[in-house]
Amino acid sequence: MFQQARAHLLDEIGSFLLAYELDITPNNLMAAHGAFSGSNPGLARQIAHQVASGIGITQQWLDEVTAADQVVDKHDGIEFLMTKLETTLENFSKNTTAARSATSDYSDELEQHVAELVQVQETGHIISSLADLAKAMLERTRHLEADMRRSEDEATTLRRNLEKAKRDAEVDHLTGLPNRRAFETVLDREHKEARAALDPLVVAFCDIDHFKLVNDTHGHDAGDRVLRLIAEMLSEISDDNCHVARHGGEEFVMLFRGATLSEARSRLDDVRENLADRRLVNRKTDEPFVRGDNYDGRLSGDYDGR
Repeated sequence: MFQQARAHLLDEIGSFLLAYELDITPNNLMAAHGAFSGSNPGLARQIAHQVASGIGITQQWLDEVTAADQVVDKHDGIEFLMTKLETTLENFSKNTTAARSATSDYSDELEQHVAELVQVQETGHIISSLADLAKAMLERTRHLEADMRRSEDEATTLRRNLEKAKRDAEVDHLTGLPNRRAFETVLDREHKEARAALDPLVVAFCDIDHFKLVNDTHGHDAGDRVLRLIAEMLSEISDDNCHVARHGGEEFVMLFRGATLSEARSRLDDVRENLADRRLVNRKTDEPFVRGDNYDGRLSGDYDGR
């Protein structure tokens, strides 16, 4: 049975690459494997949508849609390095704090001994030398304590900057929404909590029909404006039990906790109808994005109830 499944997967991958005359490259093989093995459902939906629309699959299109996945992989590597750096900084801060505390205690004790030596009435040459040596040691210890305090402050600043960088790495800077990596973290947490509480959980993938046509016809600035508008409209229906993120390209994803499949569909249909009522125009040419019944930029959705 397992061998049959492997053979079927290989057939699907080979047929896909040959049918659309795609190069046999590592990137194409990885993309096809992700789409047909189920490990990359987002890409599978995009391929199905592209095929159903009659446009077909080209190498340029496949490179564009898989570029977002490569960015996510890169971010995962950065996340690992940032986490490792954060742990190192935390350990360094703890060590410097402990060392500074010990140095401070030692300095206080040393200072007390110096004062006692100075107060001796008949100090000989040896005692005077010891007192001078102790004073020099005390001065060096104070300098060391100050250096440790500066290092501790620098480590604190670095940790704060690192935390900000981690937050920035989870934000899609075009729309201001959480990105795919941030959403997957939320999905994992909500899925565990929903299973424990027996709450319904719905995942909805929304993409913009004919978005490439919008970019090609009106330019990428206009396309970016459409993405920001849809992100804003989806954000308006989000709350503590409804999360929205940009999944990549023209695809958005929403997570509904405590809502049934029909309830989630109804809320998204309201957004879709609201968007359809808007008249979007190119600010540079004043040319509308919508012509007659051809609505370039409407939302279509796939739902997964869990």
